[in-house]
Amino acid sequence: MHLPGGSCPETKLSKSIEEYRVRGFQRGSALGGSSTRHWQPRRGGIGRTGLQGPIPFGIGLLTLLLAMAGGWPVLAFGAAAQPVLEEVEVIAPRSVAAVLPTSASALALDAEVLERVAATHVHEVALRVPGVWISRGSGQEHLTAIRSPVLTGPGACGSFQLLEDGIPVRPNGFCNVNNLFELNTEQAQRLEFVRGPASASFGGNAQRGVINRVSALDPPQELRLEGGPEGFYRAGLTGTAALGEQQFSFALHSEHSGGYRDATGYGQQKANLTHRTEVAGWRVLTTFAGTLLNQETGGFVSGFEVYEDDDLRSTNPNPEAYRDAWALRLTSHWQKGDWIISPYLRRSDMAFLQHFLPGQPLEENDHTSGGVILRRAFAGGQRFTGQAGLQLEWFDSALREFQDGPTIGSAFLVATRPPGLHYDYTVEGLTAAAFYDVDWALSDDGALRIEHSLRLEQLRYDYDNRTLVGNTRDDGTPCGFGGCRYSRPPSGTDRFDDIAGRLGLVRDVGAGALYAQLGRGFRPPQATELYRLQNGQTLADLNSETVDALELGFRSEGLAVALFAQRSRDLIFRDADGFNVTGGRTRAEGIEFFWQHSVGRHGFDIATTYARHRYDFSTPLAGGESISSGDAVDTAPRWQGSARWRFAPLPTVLLEAEIVGLGSYQLNASNTARYDGHWLGNLRARWQVSERLSATLRLNNVTDAQYADRADFAFGSYRYFPGLPRQVYLGMSLRL
Repeated sequence: MHLPGGSCPETKLSKSIEEYRVRGFQRGSALGGSSTRHWQPRRGGIGRTGLQGPIPFGIGLLTLLLAMAGGWPVLAFGAAAQPVLEEVEVIAPRSVAAVLPTSASALALDAEVLERVAATHVHEVALRVPGVWISRGSGQEHLTAIRSPVLTGPGACGSFQLLEDGIPVRPNGFCNVNNLFELNTEQAQRLEFVRGPASASFGGNAQRGVINRVSALDPPQELRLEGGPEGFYRAGLTGTAALGEQQFSFALHSEHSGGYRDATGYGQQKANLTHRTEVAGWRVLTTFAGTLLNQETGGFVSGFEVYEDDDLRSTNPNPEAYRDAWALRLTSHWQKGDWIISPYLRRSDMAFLQHFLPGQPLEENDHTSGGVILRRAFAGGQRFTGQAGLQLEWFDSALREFQDGPTIGSAFLVATRPPGLHYDYTVEGLTAAAFYDVDWALSDDGALRIEHSLRLEQLRYDYDNRTLVGNTRDDGTPCGFGGCRYSRPPSGTDRFDDIAGRLGLVRDVGAGALYAQLGRGFRPPQATELYRLQNGQTLADLNSETVDALELGFRSEGLAVALFAQRSRDLIFRDADGFNVTGGRTRAEGIEFFWQHSVGRHGFDIATTYARHRYDFSTPLAGGESISSGDAVDTAPRWQGSARWRFAPLPTVLLEAEIVGLGSYQLNASNTARYDGHWLGNLRARWQVSERLSATLRLNNVTDAQYADRADFAFGSYRYFPGLPRQVYLGMSLRL
């Protein structure tokens, strides 16, 4: 979408459905294990969600104050009238299932499916989730869509909350569109996907959805090795250890690829460490995560359907481009009775050449942040349960953009994009939020209930410009053609106050549930939208973007259907003057379908989505484009889906065949260019050679289809990230 500008083993099928519900999951079925699960937090568990408004807000504020003050009797975490499993206490703070209502659309992919897919890019595993498209870029880069178009631009990443063990990996206002490469998705216990507005439960950046990586607490002592084309190889090592009452686990991952296209190689390393203990009656889980990425980056290949040209599709017009990034995170969950306290610290640093801009300036950014989330479970009688909490978060970030050499191009580009310092600023931010989630049973048996959530959030920026104000060169001299392209506003402060909520009605029907819900999500403007301005703009007077959604659905074991309608308001985009402005609107309607079933030695699953995303306003844009109300939003395919068949011909052999489809979509806001979509096929095999040794074979893009991972139209030209040709990967796993 170019609005420019030991105690927690992996769950087995032998567990009862009730155990799944206590943990927050409703079991799905799959061959050889429950590889893909919908979850349905059961009534009485911590957390639910709701709708904003004066009546819910008034009731909610009283709920919040009484709960935090201890004015009501409380239940043990995980809840009522049933024994609390030990693994609930370990898992609950880390899993988003603990704070989601039954009416939420969510899907979890566990370690078994992650191991089987063995994705070289998170795109390969995310396509198993309806409503989700992680568009693959160069190397480990990507763009995200969750019930949305593929969003681009400096604020696009603010629409999706990325979590690790329930904690955001970045602070509000300082997101990164490629942020999933900072998560060790390769060695996760599971990946959890929430579709639709979730700001009521997770804060501002959960405007359109959430992805949560859950760390493995008891991974096997195992070594994994894999090799493939273009010099691809990777190694992974996991293990656990105990020292008295202290329990430790680790996951180490290293990967290298020479890249299919010229000068697009990368290397990445990831490490995750966990520690569990008990301190004065508090159960304590502490996790450390570190990632490092060094990547040569490929740019778009230009030309109509150039991805079908055998010679040009592997070229790279920007061999000089690169991205170097690292990130560190330390989080801890302290749980005692009804209380959970989760403090965290984070640090990241990144440098990348902006090859997509004239002059190719180098951007360097970094941030340090920390915070704490406090939750308390409560109950009022037999029918009323929930949680309330607070979050405080601080961050200090910096961004610097410097162009080393002169711009090459027209006289206009040369004059308006001179070398030297473009931007140099810091932003210190503070987020404060209060929230609650409640579940109210309307019937004695709890089969009919209301779920409600509310979150009040304030974000404050203190911006400090460390170079000249205005759109001059860094020595103060003016640029020709009306001024330099970049513009630096004076130092100042900005504050955003937002409310998000959800209101749901759920009716249990046999082993399933019918539900209806209304929800609102929001995202505050990102720092780059406010302070990295262009074309002489000296102030970006922006509002928070909002999404209001209505959803109707049915969920049962192995089946989920959801119909949704969404309205987005106050979208931030670049107008015809190149200014960052507020006021864009879109609307969307769609249906999502997931089905999973097993018969004997065969297993099947389907995940598919049909949706229409349309502009709901008209305006001219920078670069000569224009938006007309009713036109399709670009990079928003109406249809996408995937299906799989698994077969176990022998007890030691598992085969999987997969087909993936992506429908056609518009490439620009004016709807004058289109990509026709594509179909792909993949095959996977696993052989358990012995009790300790297994071997894997993966064949991606079986038919060697020529397609585009992402298509675009800009500056009068079709542009593509060509998809990978047929690729074969061989791997082995050794239990130590």
